[in-house]
Amino acid sequence: MDRNTVIGLVMIGLILSVFTIVNQPTNEELKKQEQQVALNEKKEAAAKEKAAESKAEKTVSKVEKPAAIGSLVPKLDKKGNQISTAEGLVYTDMVTKQDSIIAPIKATSGRLAEGVSGDLIRLENEKLAIDFSTKGGIVAAVYLKEFESYSDYANKTRKEKKGKVKSKITPLRLFGEGDAVNELVFPLGNKKIKTGDYLFKVVSQSANAITFELDLGNGQKIQNTYKFKKNAYDLDYSLHIEGFGGKVSPNNMLFNWETAYRRTERLFSEQRRVSTVCYNYDQEGFSYLSETGDDSEEAEDKVEWISFKQSYFSSFLRPENGFSKDGTKFKSYNYPEGHEKAWSHLKDFSASAGLNISDVNNATVNMNWFFGPNDYEVLKSYNQGYDDVLNFGWGLFRWINLYAVQPVFNFLSSTGMGMGIAILMLTLILKFVLMPVQWKMYISSAKMRILKPEIDELTAKFPNKEDAMKKQMEMMTLYKESGASPLAGCLPMLIQMPILLAVFRFFPSAFELRQKPFLWAEDLSSYDSIWDFGVNIWLYGDHISLFTLLMAGTTLLYTHLNSGNMQQPTQPGMPNMKVIMYIFPFMMIFFFNNYSSGLSYYYFISTLVSILIMVLIKQFFVDEEKLKLKMAARKSANVGSTKEKKKSKFQERLEQMQKAQLEQKNRKK
Repeated sequence: MDRNTVIGLVMIGLILSVFTIVNQPTNEELKKQEQQVALNEKKEAAAKEKAAESKAEKTVSKVEKPAAIGSLVPKLDKKGNQISTAEGLVYTDMVTKQDSIIAPIKATSGRLAEGVSGDLIRLENEKLAIDFSTKGGIVAAVYLKEFESYSDYANKTRKEKKGKVKSKITPLRLFGEGDAVNELVFPLGNKKIKTGDYLFKVVSQSANAITFELDLGNGQKIQNTYKFKKNAYDLDYSLHIEGFGGKVSPNNMLFNWETAYRRTERLFSEQRRVSTVCYNYDQEGFSYLSETGDDSEEAEDKVEWISFKQSYFSSFLRPENGFSKDGTKFKSYNYPEGHEKAWSHLKDFSASAGLNISDVNNATVNMNWFFGPNDYEVLKSYNQGYDDVLNFGWGLFRWINLYAVQPVFNFLSSTGMGMGIAILMLTLILKFVLMPVQWKMYISSAKMRILKPEIDELTAKFPNKEDAMKKQMEMMTLYKESGASPLAGCLPMLIQMPILLAVFRFFPSAFELRQKPFLWAEDLSSYDSIWDFGVNIWLYGDHISLFTLLMAGTTLLYTHLNSGNMQQPTQPGMPNMKVIMYIFPFMMIFFFNNYSSGLSYYYFISTLVSILIMVLIKQFFVDEEKLKLKMAARKSANVGSTKEKKKSKFQERLEQMQKAQLEQKNRKK
């Protein structure tokens, strides 16, 4: 392993250091986190109890609203029209086969007092359960029925291990009541209207659609209509405005969308670290706010869609004709220490968008709203560039993940094999593809090892700093005559480097690994732990990751097997690369302890396979003694040849530099 290879590996270590040594929680923060989560749970339980008591006093319909309104279908007469009564519309429950009557909420629209909440109405399809609120006519809460939070998943797994009956999935709450608002904001006379502060009334409702209306008087109305799709993560959202002509400028009619996502993953700091606001410009393409700190930006172009993205789930809002540049801006806000949401929510996201309309007297803005997983195949299926939010790296690294790693991994996982086996097979396939590269690296390494005694002689022959040019020329001649090159080992390493860095981004972003167990790791998307300390150790964490230890151990072994190729520094002040390379595996223990166990497992298998390939090449395919004789024969042939040798451009430059150096010395004398 030559100096260039070593420098490349050290650079990887430095990059990983920057990625990892941030956002490490202290012991005090962890204690506050636990206390705050417990406090928030108590507050939520009390609020739900109070809301239940309040709703019990109201008469909304003749029968109690079904928990799963998605099972209700309209009851039709012979003409195909839905049967209605004085109390409301008649529905048939496909599960119980009983009829239910659902009437519009008996409430008039108007401004609500501060702190007063509206009624929640739940609609569902096969993938989503959404609570709509009459306060603002908004999407108040979203539940993903196929997924669950880490805490629910871990509790269910522990119960199943104890032999209890397999429990059902507890739908994942992406955000709850009080966490989100979607409203119109505009000036009307001497007032600023925010529709989220007003009580809407339900003017129509079915099993898969609902329409809210706000009547401000004088013919001024606003309607929000939501329509579910069958077996889909998205729903259609229609915003209708009428009666505001001459009173409100279209440019002043802004749509305000705010969301605070709930904590759903095991490692809260990592989930928060990758959460941000993303958006897609019509001309400039994809962009996003800073993931690490507070950030805001005003739109520079027409916006095709806006996304509030977290580690494994996102919301996308896409209007039919885009949002206008004027008035559109984005903002993300991190909670300060001690904030009531600091340990229960990720960040506050907000977007204010121009509706791109020219008429406010009778206008309808059609949008599509997506609430779902950051699954590449799911996002790609919408053909809107949603998959750009996946942090697969930039440039070459992203291309490798999208067009090489992702397709292979999808194919392997689609066969039904476990995720751990799929990662193993992916590693073997990548290693097989890179076998010629590793072969080239080993041959180059063997040649440099054979030449090491002669290189040491040249170092002893030219010990002085002023003889560095002569020494370099002699070494270039030696390399050329023997058929070796230090760059021959560096180039294959550069070929492997993009793949090494690409998978560093792939596995933490791969939705397929979420809550997938393997061996002792209960969730390959998060860290594996064989011992929880209960106390956070600075720079390390509160647990021991076994996959990280195995990865560091194989890296240390690989370093030892290649240590004979490392050249010692010959100039004062130069670092000892052998010492640095032995320190690197120990540094990895700290870097990767909190990282995805799927990533640590991949690096462990990859390094182990590299060791096996190197041993096999050495034992069965390359005879170093024969290679040594071959190099000696070539050197003798080149030395004894009377044919004029053509010098390389690099050698010619070295000679020119040496001549210039000698002339400078002579002038000084």
